[in-house]
Amino acid sequence: MKLKFVEEKIASVLMLLATLLVFGFFASIVWTIGRTGIKSLTWDMITSLPGGGFYLGKEGGILNAIVGSLMIVGGSTALGLLVSIPIVFYMNVYLKKGSRLTYFTRLSFDVLFGIPSIVYGAFAFAVMIFLGLKTSLMGGIFVTTLLIVPIFVRSMDEVAKSVPHELLEATYSLGATKLEACRVVLRQIAPGVATATLLSVGRAIGDAAGVLFTAGFTDNIPASLDEPAATLPLSVFFQLSSPIPEVQERAYASALLLTVIVLVLSITGRIITSRFSKNRIK
Repeated sequence: MKLKFVEEKIASVLMLLATLLVFGFFASIVWTIGRTGIKSLTWDMITSLPGGGFYLGKEGGILNAIVGSLMIVGGSTALGLLVSIPIVFYMNVYLKKGSRLTYFTRLSFDVLFGIPSIVYGAFAFAVMIFLGLKTSLMGGIFVTTLLIVPIFVRSMDEVAKSVPHELLEATYSLGATKLEACRVVLRQIAPGVATATLLSVGRAIGDAAGVLFTAGFTDNIPASLDEPAATLPLSVFFQLSSPIPEVQERAYASALLLTVIVLVLSITGRIITSRFSKNRIK
């Protein structure tokens, strides 16, 4: 009995240390970025476009990167949901439970989930060259959609698998079709959709390798899908590459702004998830 008590204490201490270690990493990242970047993070920097010598320490801002990131993330999130939700419904409503097609589909998305973003960027770049397309906002949306669809599918699928099978049987017993049953499942997996969207947006807005090949970079805000688009991660990269200390401080300010955006999205996602969770049947 005493040995079990000691084991319990050791496990509790190890879990506490692991939690403190993760929190320490998070706090150190925020502290390092905030301490260096808060001095350069001004309203003028957020609301103005980069000037001719912005990357040489002259006046200007990162509005182009902010708007470009939001355009790419917004477009890819909408497309990702449009593609992913039917796949989840097909696996969990239309296909038989435990079918081989469901198994291989989940295995495929597990593999796609672990592929680095630079591989997606290289693939999308090859497709764009084959089609004769140039780097553009549309290319950035395309590669980012490829990047986040596996996140959408696997996150929502895990929630859909937890929906009680008796709920579907009760729906069918009332004369509902499979398409109508999908509406019932959607109501149950709404928290999973919100969580998947949060995870996908967090990865999409922080990706640099994929959009480097496909979206390009510009000091202007794109007016159409075939124009290049800047993103915050690439803006941070280009500013940190400068040997001028003032420009490097602006890079930390951009990174701080990116962190704040992700934090706001995380809090918003948790609020939405908690509200949707009230409608779930447990």
